[in-house]
Amino acid sequence: MTKPPITQSRGISARLLDRPYLLLVLTTMFWGGNVIAGKLAVGHIDPFTLTVLRWGGALLLILPFARTSLKRDWPVIRSRWPLYLFYGAVGYVTFNILVYMASYHASGINIALEQVTINLFVMLANFALFRTRVRPLQILGAVLTILGVLVTATHGEIGRLLALDIGFGDSLVLLACAAYAAYSVSLRYKPPTGWISFLVATCTGAFVAAIAYQIGLGGGMGALFAALPAVTPQGWAIALYTMVLPSIVSQMFYVRGVELIGANRASLFINLIPIFAATFAVLVLGERLELYHMAAAALVIVGIALAEWGALRALR
Repeated sequence: MTKPPITQSRGISARLLDRPYLLLVLTTMFWGGNVIAGKLAVGHIDPFTLTVLRWGGALLLILPFARTSLKRDWPVIRSRWPLYLFYGAVGYVTFNILVYMASYHASGINIALEQVTINLFVMLANFALFRTRVRPLQILGAVLTILGVLVTATHGEIGRLLALDIGFGDSLVLLACAAYAAYSVSLRYKPPTGWISFLVATCTGAFVAAIAYQIGLGGGMGALFAALPAVTPQGWAIALYTMVLPSIVSQMFYVRGVELIGANRASLFINLIPIFAATFAVLVLGERLELYHMAAAALVIVGIALAEWGALRALR
């Protein structure tokens, strides 16, 4: 029997999942909120505990809705399980853990600056592996978005970049960016499974990786159980936020965005994260909005628009 069109059964959700720009903007907005959640978590929940709760909780939240989907997709998941574990371990957990470790060795300016290399790593990997061409307007758009993030990272004083040193922490950030770029590029091999099945499989990989990092770097499982009673109500609220929006909704939206417009174009939207994070810092943390914030936002938005215009022209 022929399956009914997906759009007939999903209605509004189908229309949302067919709008890559909206999906990717929402994705980066939730991830930008996750940056603020990390700042608010200090003193309320241990970061390794937060990582375990985030992915374990996300897995538990989606499992009740996944029975039918998992039953249908189980043969595919069973045959491709290493790929699903790779997505969760590398794309979901390793990136965040490496950036957290880097915070002990590198300045915030360095970390913010170096995360824009995700898009460059994606473009280079796609060219090296698949000979994906990069159009001049895409290059110009990438340059403008990177410039916008540099303006944000240096508080409008680009000359401060001359004082930056590349050390161990910087290397960790670059490794984290390479890990997320590998995840983005590998999404072209995403097996044909439903969204819920994909999230269950990848969140399982993320949870396994979170436990491994807890054992290897967080003091072991004993330290995890000892830290749980110390989590404050604010800490639990932060854990709940990270479980739902950055972990479930954003991952689903990002995968769908890559599926619709490709990893090169989708990864460019990641450069919106510092802009959203700065906005939330003003609204939530009470930090002051400066002129350079608005200038940086304009550069990033224009850069994305130019890159998309170039990509769409190439498709005509």
